[in-house]
Amino acid sequence: MKEAAKYLIIGGGIAGTTAAETIRQQDKDGSIAIISDEPYGLYSRIMLSKPNFFLEKIPFEKVWLKQTSWYQEQNIKLIAGKKAVELDVSKKTVVLDDGTNIEYEKLLLAIGGCARKLTNPGSDKKNIFVLRTLDDAKGIIAATKTAKKAVTIGGGFVSFEMCDMLRMAGIEVTLLIREDCYWKNLLDETSGAMIEDALIKGGVKIIKQAEVAEFYGKEKVEGVVLKDGSKIDCDMAICGVGIFCPFSWLESAEIKAGRGILANEFLETNIPDIWTAGDSAEFKDIIIGETVQLGNWVNAQMQGKAAGLNMVGKKEPFKLVSFYTTQGFGLTIAFVGDIRPKPERVIINRGSKEMNSYARIIIADGEVVGATLINRTQELSVISKIIEKDINVAGKEKELSDPAFNLSSLN
Repeated sequence: MKEAAKYLIIGGGIAGTTAAETIRQQDKDGSIAIISDEPYGLYSRIMLSKPNFFLEKIPFEKVWLKQTSWYQEQNIKLIAGKKAVELDVSKKTVVLDDGTNIEYEKLLLAIGGCARKLTNPGSDKKNIFVLRTLDDAKGIIAATKTAKKAVTIGGGFVSFEMCDMLRMAGIEVTLLIREDCYWKNLLDETSGAMIEDALIKGGVKIIKQAEVAEFYGKEKVEGVVLKDGSKIDCDMAICGVGIFCPFSWLESAEIKAGRGILANEFLETNIPDIWTAGDSAEFKDIIIGETVQLGNWVNAQMQGKAAGLNMVGKKEPFKLVSFYTTQGFGLTIAFVGDIRPKPERVIINRGSKEMNSYARIIIADGEVVGATLINRTQELSVISKIIEKDINVAGKEKELSDPAFNLSSLN
């Protein structure tokens, strides 16, 4: 079967849907089609990790951000539950897993990320979850109704938020992390210790330098065996060990990729008339002058808007200081900008564990490029402005390290 769309978008999440909405605002008549490998319209991935949603304290319907009627009203064709499996850039066609062949004039790859799954023996048993999609969340919600003991695996946002939700549900929780410190690849020892203390105070047992060897049980998981031979009983397990971008099907199209799909500041790939946006985009960040890949909702939404404008010929660079926040166990955690602790970067600590208020300001070439904040999210906005304005803070290290210093005075 053959179809055609002036604007073809692969990915029905916030990046792809925002791009479609933006295109329609600019081009009232051009045909738009969205291909989504999920059987749903746009829903809030943010809500999926919030306790009130999991514990069903708010109506399930709140998860929907676009109803079926919206796609109809906007004359946007949603091809749901289908997967793109082949791209021919010379013919400008995309083939779906059901054999449908779609011609395009402009193409957006907003394919997002997939949650990494453990492949250890027994990992195919029931009640072993990742959290990335609405169906993942439905499975976890169902399991929490009867589970007594849970194991969470990995030290990051997903594990932190799932531990919070599981404890609120009255479930015993054991958290396994490979490192000797929570979030060691991004945070320092002080930050990790603050998060660990909050988790422990909230009733979570943490086992460090722990790796799963296998899952045991009959049809459903009944526990995990660690590589040191120790066993932990559980009724359910949640793996939060990162995401990857599923773009191997694009390799034959010679679209350049690194960790994500490579793009310039206009979110253009190396192939004419093809853009990328969202978690899958590894793009040139004109604020910090580096190529970065960011996996958060705000970034994906604003990249979708920028890509949509560029697809209709506006030629506007993407420029945003992205951020992500979460809270649980009495902590509010925020990441803003580029927080990678590269060797050439200077990191200034602000606050302390004893104050229960701590930030790390990350500086490159005399300018702030990012920050991690624990119980200091009131400084999120001002740090975003400092990053956006490329303010030179060289020589201000002493002031920045003083938790009483007003960062607004730098603007």
